[in-house]
Amino acid sequence: MRKKTSTNFVNEQQILETCSMALTISLLSGRWKPTILWHLQKDGLTYTDLKKKIIGATERMLVKQLQELEESKLIAKKPLADMPNRSVYVLTETGASIIPLLKQIEQWGDSYKAST
Repeated sequence: MRKKTSTNFVNEQQILETCSMALTISLLSGRWKPTILWHLQKDGLTYTDLKKKIIGATERMLVKQLQELEESKLIAKKPLADMPNRSVYVLTETGASIIPLLKQIEQWGDSYKAST
């Protein structure tokens, strides 16, 4: 974590406040964030279900990325009514609104792979 007084931190905050594209990329940055959002587009999933679907993600990284997505209000953690000690992760309205962008990114990636 950078010091809040560092030039690098101040510059990052300035670009995030003035450039919507940089903000969007920042919200999606992280190896597993787009994949987490993608898996949550249809149904809420427990941590265990997400762990099974996202092969290769360490527990530490998955927890960190889930926390960051929650802090960004792209996902929410909802307790399960029938099991009080368990919860599911779901997309928020804001999180759901980014799915069309992720679909376009996927299409662009497919096109790029085909052309290289």
